[in-house]
This record gives sequence, structure tokens and C-alpha cells, in this order.
Amino acid sequence: MQYFPLFVDTQSLKILIVGAGEVASRKLDLLSRTDADIHVIAKDSSNEMLAYQRKERISLEEREVNFEDINGWDLVYLATADKALNEQLATLAQQRNIWVNVVDNPEFCRFITPSIIDRGRLQIAISTAGAAPVFARELRSRLESWLPHSITPLFDFIAERRNDVQQRLPVFKDRRVFWERFFKLNQSRFDADTPNHYQDSFSLSKVKGELVLLDTKIEAELLPIAAMPYLQKLDSIFSCIALPHSLNELLRRDAARGSVVSDKDLKLALDDGEHCLVYAEPDEINRLSVLFPQAMRLKMGAI
Repeated sequence: MQYFPLFVDTQSLKILIVGAGEVASRKLDLLSRTDADIHVIAKDSSNEMLAYQRKERISLEEREVNFEDINGWDLVYLATADKALNEQLATLAQQRNIWVNVVDNPEFCRFITPSIIDRGRLQIAISTAGAAPVFARELRSRLESWLPHSITPLFDFIAERRNDVQQRLPVFKDRRVFWERFFKLNQSRFDADTPNHYQDSFSLSKVKGELVLLDTKIEAELLPIAAMPYLQKLDSIFSCIALPHSLNELLRRDAARGSVVSDKDLKLALDDGEHCLVYAEPDEINRLSVLFPQAMRLKMGAI
């Protein structure tokens, strides 16, 4: 993984943009949504850049950039029409441990800006590490059509009630079950029924957990897409052998890991509402399938 995705708090971030043409304006369209302090240096400014200055969203200096300008910033975007100048400034920024992005020149980028879906508190970043930005944009378009805009007020509603849920349900696992119930009732919409779904989720009776069985002969790459939500809900993963990397990438990263579990302890975990996965040889999976007939056995292309 060459580029590691991070979400950075922009409230105290200082950003410099060098250049004020069309490319720089596109960057600013996105950056202006943040809380960052944005400064622009450019000899000639576009109408879009001047509009941001009039709205006092940016500070703007209409002049040539010099080497001393590349100092004291958290992020620097270089978008002049002079490729050699961009590379000189980028080298200087990296020498000063300043994160820099040179538009359309990944070799000189300390970071890249992904394609972003903005739904208020829900942010989705998509990157192909610079290899196929057109595909990233197409994927973003598909996700944009799938995610309703009502998610924005829904997540505001949820954020306002986090403290209430923590006080009423001090145990983490109980909170997780509560939110699973809420999203099952409410889905991704926000409407007049959302407050009712919120209250109803507290009063629903405790549900039993889920057991997912997977034998070692099944390759992770051949698992059905429908299996992914179950793998991401896991609380505990039990396996006597090392999990293949391809399978590990599909599993919930903070799930508890164990080598062995007795039938009794597995039953107790399920009765307590836990989501468990057992990864073992086919004979053991066959035995557990008989012992736990309600278990979900994953197969190639099917559940």
C-alpha cells in the first residue's frame, strides 16, 4: 500500500496553494469546504479564485512566488503552469518536511487528494494511487447515485445522540447491538419515523448471535459479495491455523482472535449475541454444521 488513507482534522490546518488557474480552482472548490486556513499566491487569478477572495474564504497575493514562501505550512498545493518551478518548490517543501502535492506530477507528491464523496459527516475517499483517476471518478458516480442525500441529516441526528446511547448503554457490545437494530429499522433514510426507530431500538429484545463457518478449502476471492456484510460484523474469529492474507483483508479488523474454542463457549457467545467465525478444516466445519444447524456456512459463490 503506497498511499495510506488518513482523515485529517482541518480546524488548525494551514494550506498554501501556488497558482490560481483552472486546476488550482478545482482544488480550492474541495478545500474550501474544510475549516482550513487557505492562502493563495498567484500572478494571475481566475474569476473563481477572486470570488473566493471576495467571500473572504481565502487570502490572496497576486504576485510571483519565491522560495521563501514555502515555509510554515502544513500542506502545499503547487499548480502553476511552470513544471520546472513546481518541481523546484516541491523539492524545497520536502526538504522542510512540508507535505506537498504537485498537480499531475505524482513523482513529486508527498500526498495525493482522492476522489471524495461528501455526505456531511459521512466521507468516502476513493483512490487508485494515481493509476486510473478516470475509474475513480466513475466509481464515485456510482456511489453518489447509491447514497441518498438524507444520510447527511441522519448522521447529524446520530451524532447528537451518541452521549445518550453511551449513558443508557454503558457496555460497548450493547451499544453495537443497539446501532445494528437502529440501522436495520431505519435503513439509510431520515424522515419523521427516524426518532421512533431510535427509541424502539432500545426496547427490542436481545437477539442471538450469528455463527459463520468457513472451511480452509474455500478461497476468499471466490466468496460471494453477499458474504461481506457478515464478515464485517464479526466480534470473534476462531482458527487453529493462520488466516490467509486474502481472507484477513475481508474481516473486521478489530474482531477478537482466538485459536480454539469449545462447543460450550461457542454456544455461550452466540447466546450472548456475538457474531463469530470459525475457520477450520472441512471435517471440523461439517461437525459444527450439524451441531449448530442455524450456522451460516460460506461456500464459493453462495451462502
